[in-house]
Amino acid sequence: MLLPHGGELVNRVVPERERAKVLEEAKNYPSLVVDTDALLDIENIAVGVFSPLKGFMTHEELLSVAYHMSLPGGVVWSLPVLLQLREKPEVDGRVALKDTSGRIKAIVDVKEVYRIDLPLIAKLVWGTESEEHPGVKLFYSKGEWAVGGDVWLLEKVEFPFRDWILTPEETRKIFEYRGWKTVVGFQTRNAPHRAHEYLQRIGLEVADGLFVNPVLGWRKSDDFDPLTVLEAYEYLINSYYPKNRVLLSGLATAMRYAGPREAVFHAIVRKNFGCTHFIVGRDHAGVGDFYDPYEAHRIFDRLPEDIGIEIIKVSAVFYCRSCDCIASEKSCGHEENQRVYVSMTKIRNMLREGKFPPEEMIRRDVAELLIKRRTKSLTNVHS
Repeated sequence: MLLPHGGELVNRVVPERERAKVLEEAKNYPSLVVDTDALLDIENIAVGVFSPLKGFMTHEELLSVAYHMSLPGGVVWSLPVLLQLREKPEVDGRVALKDTSGRIKAIVDVKEVYRIDLPLIAKLVWGTESEEHPGVKLFYSKGEWAVGGDVWLLEKVEFPFRDWILTPEETRKIFEYRGWKTVVGFQTRNAPHRAHEYLQRIGLEVADGLFVNPVLGWRKSDDFDPLTVLEAYEYLINSYYPKNRVLLSGLATAMRYAGPREAVFHAIVRKNFGCTHFIVGRDHAGVGDFYDPYEAHRIFDRLPEDIGIEIIKVSAVFYCRSCDCIASEKSCGHEENQRVYVSMTKIRNMLREGKFPPEEMIRRDVAELLIKRRTKSLTNVHS
């Protein structure tokens, strides 16, 4: 099986037999209260999702990633993974990290406390300093101070989708058990539509298995909620795909909406899960008009070194009236006026109004499920 990024699957989980002792010691350490996003990142570091990272980035590591898309040792890495705070913490040595209820969840061995030049990093990583960009706005909101250092996970954060999450160690065992020598990873933050289904079927044609790995962390407010996405995919897989060739598991981290750089990050993460291939479509992880639609394809040709996972680059996907099927720019020769592009924004807007989008965009039964989920969510909110 493909080695994890950097050659080794990181494990920073305190062993069960040592947990009580370490937790008792941690009660005497200085402490910091951190948010759910940070606690999820700690978990992803600890179980190897973010291999080869062993902790939150130091200033040197942050600048190396921002300027060169690699860690100081030369391993490709494209996005900051930071423990950000709004005020300068007076900490040193070993520090306990608590959730907002005051429960100790992890330990960080502090290497450095430093100030982030937020606009500079935003410009280098997201390509803009504008708070109109949701990823930049979130980055700014976390604060200008950072704590760099290796982490140890004591207890996983309370998270509503825990039953949907597998670790890289677990997915690798499942892939091996199923005899999958090649696995295509598919990134999504949205419920499945026809274009996504087209890409996933490409994956099933070229590999032994398909790994559907939706992001379950923070996302902008008009995206589908994670449970809706998970239930829609579970339905699609059970109803239309060969179930023994598809694995569904969530990725418990925030969307950064960093376009090309996030495409690289997503590919590395899926490599750690055991994928040999990764699909990158048009405007991968993009938002608004901040990125050229195909920059996420080109960035892989500019990396300091090959990241060791095969990238399947797919162009714009649409329904062609003349072909009477979903196709792409590479497989359809008809004029633009015959193409119906699958717009998740249009789909979301229609579903919110209780309308069914055209079946060229999304399956009728999937749309029915999404409308029911929305109605149920509204009922829960108002009850």
